[in-house]
Amino acid sequence: MTSHLSPEVLSALTDGELLTQELVTVQEHLVGCPACTSSALAQTLIKSSIARAGQRYAMPVDLADSVSRQIARERANAQPSARVQLPIARRGAGGYQALGWATAALLLVAVTLSASWFLLERNVRQKMVLTAANNALVSEVFDQHVATLAAAGPPQVISSDNHTVKPWFQGKLPFAFNLPDSLPAGMVLDGANLVYLRNQPAAQLLFSIGKHRVSVFVAEKTAIGKSGNLPAEHAGFHVMSFTGGELEGIAVSDVNPARLAELVESLEQAQSKSAK
Repeated sequence: MTSHLSPEVLSALTDGELLTQELVTVQEHLVGCPACTSSALAQTLIKSSIARAGQRYAMPVDLADSVSRQIARERANAQPSARVQLPIARRGAGGYQALGWATAALLLVAVTLSASWFLLERNVRQKMVLTAANNALVSEVFDQHVATLAAAGPPQVISSDNHTVKPWFQGKLPFAFNLPDSLPAGMVLDGANLVYLRNQPAAQLLFSIGKHRVSVFVAEKTAIGKSGNLPAEHAGFHVMSFTGGELEGIAVSDVNPARLAELVESLEQAQSKSAK
């Protein structure tokens, strides 16, 4: 079913008048339709409440016997041709009550399945959105790294001195970051650029590891979002991320992953120091 259940179908469901195949079809619809499930559950609870209210007061025995005798006399005196065949009630009040609770239980299960399906679908959508955002972020830092490699000119600040590179960003970034006092063997700080990631200012730190160039982008977490599950590879380049306080960094290079991990670890440890 693609549309909502009609009032007649909902009534037949709560009265237990659906055939087996009809019941199966309706149940399949309820699993994926919270609106119809809520309507059916409400209708079931109302009918159960009415059935219980009808049994609150018992008819006196004398009155019940009197009414039964009167009905019997009228039936005996009635002509066969004048008799009206009244439909026989399929279920008594007790039957309705039992059926009501059974249907309510079924609908509660349907509500639970529907809610679980909704939450699962929402989680899948959120994961898809996050994956797409992370892929876009990696593409952005990769493009900037490649543009830096292809650039004929030098970086905006050329220095291997921490005390030159870090102060250069003062007033240019809304945050401060730290650089390691010493880098792992064979690694050199070449300079840095002021760049933008997701339209927010960020620092592009440039390193050399042997003949390989490395770009490390440092920005506020709110600027680049969640990058904990970034793809490890992009177009033949390795991608690694790190966090430190309110900052987050992403490193891109074609160097050996073990060497890149050494640099990333040293930068991550440096962020644990108080920004000066």
